[in-house]
Order: sequence, then structure tokens, then C-alpha cells
Amino acid sequence: MFLEVKNVSKHFGGVKAVNNTSFHVQKGEILGIIGPNGAGKTTLFNLISGNYPVTSGEIYFKGENITNQKPYVLCKKGIGRTYQVVKPFGNISVLDNVIVGAFNKFNNKNEAKEFSLEILKKVDLYEERDRIGRSLTLAKKKRLEVAKALATQPELLLLDEVMAGLNPTEVKEVLPTIESIRDSGVTIILIEHIMEVVMTICDRIIVINHGEKIAEGTPEEVANDKRVIEAYLGSETINA
Repeated sequence: MFLEVKNVSKHFGGVKAVNNTSFHVQKGEILGIIGPNGAGKTTLFNLISGNYPVTSGEIYFKGENITNQKPYVLCKKGIGRTYQVVKPFGNISVLDNVIVGAFNKFNNKNEAKEFSLEILKKVDLYEERDRIGRSLTLAKKKRLEVAKALATQPELLLLDEVMAGLNPTEVKEVLPTIESIRDSGVTIILIEHIMEVVMTICDRIIVINHGEKIAEGTPEEVANDKRVIEAYLGSETINA
């Protein structure tokens, strides 16, 4: 199994942000994680990437128990991620933003630069390479987040709402980029609220509500699951 999350919980005092959740990801797959706001999706990413220690449970990556390892260790091992709130290094160029990530695997700056330029081409930011990070539009800052993560050369990429705040045209422009990343050999888990995106691009979907997994399956199976509809719309709608 490429990634396996086994009975993982994260409690903040009496709040069970993630509670006894298990799932797996196959190599080469795009797995979607959906659920209402506050369901525990980003907390789950923080556990996988080492930003938070788990309260209980275990996480395995390529057969190795990586539970509670530090983020920089997991990055070296091939786990990259983006964040909901875009955080470019605002006072340096777009290219230098990506070079910072490239130093995860490169020691030579020229090699890091050449690799980073190729990454910028992949995410359609090559023409912006000399602009200052903070000057980009939101859509381009989102692309820069992806580029920074790709520069670390991940085998598993966690994408946290990379399309949030984008208009429909911008969303459609991002979809081929995500597919090309997967086609290049990177396994992807994405958190997304735009259902059209999730249903179009994901091989499988898991649904989180109140910190617990309530459904798992193909996009079609999940879309027709009464527990999922209830989580989003409420039981009153189901029974109407």
C-alpha cells in the first residue's frame, strides 16, 4: 500500500478533530477528501505531513511507519503539500520561491534553478518567473503553491483547496495541470469543496464529517450515498 492511515485520531482537549479514521491510497491514484467545513479534512493533512502529532493510530508511507515524524523528514521521504492560505515568499521572485523548494533534493543552485524553471513551465508560470511573489493574482499564487510543492520532488502530493476562490474559468485551467502531475508519476490526495472538480478528476473519494469517515467509494457511489447527502444538506432534506 502506498499510503495507509490506520485508526488515526487527533484530539484538541475535548474536541475530536479526527476520530478513528482509516483509509488507503494506491500509487498513481487521485483520492479526493470532501466534507463540510470543520469536518477535520485539513487536520488530516496536518497529521499525514507531520505538522501535528497524532493522538492515536498509525500512518504508513510505502510500508514504513511514519507516524509523528517531522515535516522536513517527511518532505525528504517524498511527501509534499500545499496550504489553504497561499503563502508565497512575498519579497523574492517567483523563480526563487520555487528554488527554495528545489533545495530539498538539490545542493547545486544552478541545478535547482534549471529544475525550477521546468516546474514553472508545468504550472504555466514560466512567464511570471521574474515577478515578485506577492504581486501575483490569487489564481497564480495558487499555482505557485503547487510549484513550490512540486519542486521538492514529492511522490505523494497533498493539495489543500488549490481551487478555492477561483472563478469557473480559472478552475477549468487548473484541472489539466493536476492531471498532468498525476500522469508524471505523482500520487495525489486533494481536499476540495468544488464538487464538479472532485467528481471529474478523482478516482475515489472519502467523505469526512465531524472528524470521522462516513463514506468511501467512486465519485458515483459517493454522490448517491444518503449519509453524504445528509452531511451536506441535513436530514430534513433527505426526509422531505
